[in-house]
Amino acid sequence: MTTATVSPDSVSTVHAANTDVPALAGRPLSAVTGAEIQAPLIQGGHIRYANLDYGASAPALSVVSAYLNEILPFYASVHRGAGYASQISTSVYENARNIVRNFVGGRPDDSVIFTRNTTDSLNLLAGCLPLTDGRPNGDVLYLDIEHHANLLPWQGVPHRSVVAADTIAGTIEVLRAELEQGSVSLLAVTGASNVTGEILPIRALAALAHEFGARIVVDAAQLAPHRRINIGADDVDYIAFSGHKLYAPFGAGVLVGRTDWLDAGTPHLAGGGAVREARLDGVSWATGPARHEGGSPNVLGAATLARATQVLASLDQERWHAHEAAIRSFLVAGLQKIDGVTVHQIFSDTDAETGTIGVVNFSVAGYDAGLVAAYLSAEHGVGLRDGRFCAHPLLKRLGLPSGSLRASFGVGSRLEDAQRLLAGIEQLRSTGLGWDYVVDSGRWVPANDTRTYPHWAPNTPGTAGAAPCIDD
Repeated sequence: MTTATVSPDSVSTVHAANTDVPALAGRPLSAVTGAEIQAPLIQGGHIRYANLDYGASAPALSVVSAYLNEILPFYASVHRGAGYASQISTSVYENARNIVRNFVGGRPDDSVIFTRNTTDSLNLLAGCLPLTDGRPNGDVLYLDIEHHANLLPWQGVPHRSVVAADTIAGTIEVLRAELEQGSVSLLAVTGASNVTGEILPIRALAALAHEFGARIVVDAAQLAPHRRINIGADDVDYIAFSGHKLYAPFGAGVLVGRTDWLDAGTPHLAGGGAVREARLDGVSWATGPARHEGGSPNVLGAATLARATQVLASLDQERWHAHEAAIRSFLVAGLQKIDGVTVHQIFSDTDAETGTIGVVNFSVAGYDAGLVAAYLSAEHGVGLRDGRFCAHPLLKRLGLPSGSLRASFGVGSRLEDAQRLLAGIEQLRSTGLGWDYVVDSGRWVPANDTRTYPHWAPNTPGTAGAAPCIDD
């Protein structure tokens, strides 16, 4: 069987009414590491890997990889080292705060706290909610469409959840009605859905929260890699996002926001660096970012995250959005033309051009999502995500309790990736699977898989078990 491929030369024929956009979408907007790796096909041979799983972990920008190699020889202890390398590492780490603060339009006095990821950041904030006489000052309010990172941390504190309406406008009114009931201290919302890519109106939600005396935190794990954010202009109190979705390796996250809650809150990690003075029977805690960064920090993670934000900040915003919109609109239009394929979204009033990021969610009638993902990988060299995307309530709401498929892309993507995905789905609907597949350790894999992998790879597909929820 021959795998369908697309010549880059054909990209110029797409969207003929707007020739500038297809030319832009036909090539990556920015170079990423691993863009040309060759994926083995189950039927033999190799093909360039079409990475459509940016929403889980985006490839590192080539500029970021080069920067990592430049600073790695100077990697050393930070804050308490007097040596040459330690001084350089400390300056790199602390300067990363300023870079990240500028990237999100932070206020001069906003804290920038480096964490492991978005989940870690939001759990940190959950431990800093204000108390009066040991009791929370109000509830945390959140929607049913949230990623688990912005849902589970609040379930350990007084909270209220509400079901989003079928429109964005209606959802704002649902939140207003709940806020009018009083006793809400924090509104926790996603900036863009990790399942469907739909963007929420952050500025309007911030104004709504403040109207009723609440603060707002935005889970920007998906939004930050696709749109510039300005929390100062939008009057957002807190924002959290992750380096591994922002084209930076090493798993760093960040929480940026107002200092009063953070300086008064319970230290996130009790340990060295988080204290002013430690005694055998007590401790005096530090304020500022150090209060929540106990232990040795992830210097390289913070540095590469900051460098990635600089690259994204330098992009021409119009070209950036046009590149992504062209790929997304082409993919959505193509999927909607295939019999048995359904594209899913939350809100009926989402603007397809300006109200979405590079995420498309869909399902194929008659096929388990995991099987489709395994087929696309094995027979077409396409990588995308299947499952419930750590958003179980939302998937249930969408009528997809067993999961769906998500194609996600960004600055390193090209139109050919979307074309290859469409060709694979069309072939599946017309001729079916070209190989036998079995379930191994909870995942669909090709039966009798003889593909070869790098000699250093510890496992081949299906032998390591499946993580139930790793889309942090």
